[in-house]
Amino acid sequence: MVDLAAPEADATGRWPVLLLMGPTATGKTDLALAIAERFPVALISVDSAMVYRGLDIGSAKPPPSVLARHPHALVDIRDPAEPYSAADFRHDAMAAMAAARAAGKVPLLVGGTMLYFNVLERGIARMPASDPALRARLEARLAAEGSALLHEELRARDPVAAERIHPNNRQRLLRALEVQVASGRPISWWWQQADAGAPLTRDFRPHHLALLPADRAELHARIERRFDAMLAAGLLEEVRQLRARGDLHGELPALRAVGYRQVWSHLSAECDAAEMRRQALVATRGLLRRQLTWLRKHAALEWPRCELAPAADAALAGVIHASLNSAEARPIVIER
Repeated sequence: MVDLAAPEADATGRWPVLLLMGPTATGKTDLALAIAERFPVALISVDSAMVYRGLDIGSAKPPPSVLARHPHALVDIRDPAEPYSAADFRHDAMAAMAAARAAGKVPLLVGGTMLYFNVLERGIARMPASDPALRARLEARLAAEGSALLHEELRARDPVAAERIHPNNRQRLLRALEVQVASGRPISWWWQQADAGAPLTRDFRPHHLALLPADRAELHARIERRFDAMLAAGLLEEVRQLRARGDLHGELPALRAVGYRQVWSHLSAECDAAEMRRQALVATRGLLRRQLTWLRKHAALEWPRCELAPAADAALAGVIHASLNSAEARPIVIER
């Protein structure tokens, strides 16, 4: 076990922060908890499903006993009826990081919502607000024409955005078209105008930890076992209770999360249990591909890698200790 000395700001006054990122089902939470046992860190969740109360089993949210020992900021902070945006996350994460620094702890941000990491590190564009009437028209077109045709329309209008947005990512596809129509400018233009106010690197010195799968086939098998375990733990009943509230519907961001969307459709009699399971696994593998693509393109992870064996917890603790006490902030890549 390594004892981390009290963290100190660097010569420019920036405080260290750990960014533990990785694709779904790779054990990010377990690794974060292991780090928390060794270092004075403040855990901050980077997960777009864990922010919602009542989305516990399907989001792989740590159980209450774990959260009591190792509290996570940004868990259970919203009702599922209330959308939570990337801008909301950026504001709340910066506040949680400031609180950690005031307490003399290193913020440890852990999760797999890569959009959240992106807006935290690069800022966020002040795009036009969503227009419900326009969105409804686009959703009607999507239902009638299909995502492939709308994606071709996006490619004609904004080839940069079309390269970054998969045709099956309905939410991002519709948002890109919505912004184009509402503002007269492509969404890629808005991305370039990202707000640089209060950027992460102004007050903090990021140290990246990327948890990557050593064996893609094994990770696929792990994803399948995990979803079956969620079903056995009561995922269907969890979604039934959400449906019983009467004020929720399947188009809310909370209920479009992978797993929840497919179970909601099953409980709406849109598919049987076997098809629900198949669709959930397909969607999870799609999420995995998008997460890995984002990680491969992350500028910080182009540095020389430090790869550690799964059981080398003591060695990992030593590497983290060295990184936090280094001005170079060299990234750490762990294959498991």
